[in-house]
Amino acid sequence: MIDYGLQGKVALVTGAAGGIGRATALAFAQSGASVLVSDVNESGGRETVGLIEQQGGRAAFQRCDVSDGEQVKEMVSAAVELFGRLDCAFNNAGINSITADEYEDDVWQRSLGINLSGVMMCMREEAKVMVEQGGGAIVNTASINGLVGNSGQPAYVATKHGVVGLTRHGALKWAKQGIRVNAVCPGVIETAMTAPLLADDGTRALLDSMTPMGRLGQAEEIAQAVLWLCSDASSFVTGHPLVIDGGATAF
Repeated sequence: MIDYGLQGKVALVTGAAGGIGRATALAFAQSGASVLVSDVNESGGRETVGLIEQQGGRAAFQRCDVSDGEQVKEMVSAAVELFGRLDCAFNNAGINSITADEYEDDVWQRSLGINLSGVMMCMREEAKVMVEQGGGAIVNTASINGLVGNSGQPAYVATKHGVVGLTRHGALKWAKQGIRVNAVCPGVIETAMTAPLLADDGTRALLDSMTPMGRLGQAEEIAQAVLWLCSDASSFVTGHPLVIDGGATAF
């Protein structure tokens, strides 16, 4: 386990009921941080808390729909009330409408609300706390589809491009107040979100072949990048969309 120097820090992770969020919440705890675990999936979120506590870590759960500004305020307040401060925030909650028509009004609006507005509202509330305490680190989950396009997911591509833009905005807005804002841009990662896509053996083989490293990514590999971006090891890094895709966008 890499020591990222996060002992005594407080981290907030949204979308932490599984996948990348859960892996990152566990990694924060393993590095010595107290973790506020958040998700709309209460059973999964509480399971993540249980896994952290089994490892001897400190965590609590707060249910939050990030598309609801009042719930976001309550979530950030809960982190401060329970743990005293907020040092690291990983705004990871999001949806990927793989099986839906993203041109449909309801799918488009839901994607905007969670993937883009949700990130903005989380950043806004987290930064209020971090400004008062003199600094912090925020990491947003974008995607390689925040840097390149695809023909089938207009809402996902648009919102993830928006997350990269919000990340750069936040980096500039709060740089002099000690807050660094970065994004991770994963390629295809094996999680419950991508399971419908990977269920077809032919599709999985195609995706493997499109990745120069010859395999798909693991949630734990994204988690390590998030912790690095939240640590002093990346103290001069802000406004950066960090691509973690096994070389898929290197062509």
